[in-house]
Amino acid sequence: MSDLVRELWLRGVAFNPAAPSDVLMRLIDPAAGEVGALMCEGRDLPGTVVEAALRHPAVRIRGALARNRHIDTGLLAPLATDPSGIVRHRLATGAHPRPRRVRPLPDATLVTLLTAQDGGEDGMLTANEIRQDLDFSRQIPLSFQRSLAGHEHPELRVRATWSWQSLTPAQQEALLADPNPVVREAARESCWVLDGEAVEAKLPSIGSHSKSFVLGTCALSPALVEKCFADDDPYPLAWNRHTPAHVVARLARHPEAKVREMVAARPDLEPDLVTALGQDPDENVRMRARLHPFPRTWAEHGAIHAVIGHGPNCTCPITEADDEPSPDWFAACAVSEEPVLRQVAASRPGLPAELVETLARDEDEEVRIRLACHHPQAPPHLLLDVFATRPAHRPHLLTLPTFPRTGLTHLITHPDPEVRALAAADPGLAEPPLQDPDATVCRAAAANPSLAPETLESLLADPRTAEGAAANPSLPGTRMHALLDHCLNSAATPATTAGHRGPTAG
Repeated sequence: MSDLVRELWLRGVAFNPAAPSDVLMRLIDPAAGEVGALMCEGRDLPGTVVEAALRHPAVRIRGALARNRHIDTGLLAPLATDPSGIVRHRLATGAHPRPRRVRPLPDATLVTLLTAQDGGEDGMLTANEIRQDLDFSRQIPLSFQRSLAGHEHPELRVRATWSWQSLTPAQQEALLADPNPVVREAARESCWVLDGEAVEAKLPSIGSHSKSFVLGTCALSPALVEKCFADDDPYPLAWNRHTPAHVVARLARHPEAKVREMVAARPDLEPDLVTALGQDPDENVRMRARLHPFPRTWAEHGAIHAVIGHGPNCTCPITEADDEPSPDWFAACAVSEEPVLRQVAASRPGLPAELVETLARDEDEEVRIRLACHHPQAPPHLLLDVFATRPAHRPHLLTLPTFPRTGLTHLITHPDPEVRALAAADPGLAEPPLQDPDATVCRAAAANPSLAPETLESLLADPRTAEGAAANPSLPGTRMHALLDHCLNSAATPATTAGHRGPTAG
């Protein structure tokens, strides 16, 4: 048996959806090589295999399990206190490859990682390095973030002060009067963001890469406002919620269309400026001014900003909104004449079913794409249409539980081999395309559960189809064990060929 076929059989069995626990347990043995880690990272696993992987002596196995997006995150909780900092870090960074919609970690796991005093016994990473990557992983849900101001752990109340402007006045007051002196000091050090004079005094000490963020989010003194104009950098003022009305009016007359466009999107724009910008010579400015009748809220502004200008191939992360508009507002967007507003509505997972049906037939392709990628009730035919026409969205669509896996025979002659491979796995296919010129299609066809056992035996011997045949759910468990015997035992005999012993033979 060649090394190539050995690896193909191992990978196929490792990802066989029908592989029993005793088969999968053999693949976390060191003799299986890297396939054990690939399996622990890349597929759902029975509870017994998860338990074994959690206790496995090899860091590569535990670390791979920490990045698994198929397993309930609650089951991975022991990895938050793993002896290895590498394993903790992989849990903190999240699933790999990172999905567009990231599952949050349980609150208890987050508390463990965020309050850890060390980064693991191996000393490879510090606790702070692990926390930093957890912050960027999108695994901390808004519900947890909002609970920090009243959390029992002082360290987490300190973290609450880092987002001072997102706190309510009552929360800010409580943190400034916190019984813990460290928390009180952190609160005093954070409240400067709402004091324009304090921002002006602090700005020179802030790194150049952060100055634009500060100018765009914090309260500003009159001197800082004038400095932005003097430096020909009015952009932060255009999106800053604290920018005074007279400055907004000045920005609305700015010679740069991009500045006027950002001003036209503001929800606090005075009606006379809305009218004026609605007649602007630049189409983008006019479009932003007419998107929604006023008054608007900053939450509605954020929902529009998250969608506009991204294009049909946008694969930006799908995240929670800090402040979500009302359901009625989204419903109004869904029936708007403006395609951008219908795109906004299509991006809301909670949109009612009747509006989903309407948007699934929308004439604007971006509306249909956003609905397919964001809404759990998007019709299967729409998911399939987007899969066939927009390759950028395929990895995400394949993770959706409603994505269709049958009724795909009409796609078997599609010019794109990735689409043909999807169709080749359809169990309703009369004759899977085992001779397709593309190896990916052949592999998918070989994994089709409609194939007869004798056909699988011949496919196991062919490098083009060996992996797919080993992954075929129709392959009996005893045959999977036999394949692993060949792969893992040094005295393995050559692989079976066409006409060799039946599928349950060893």
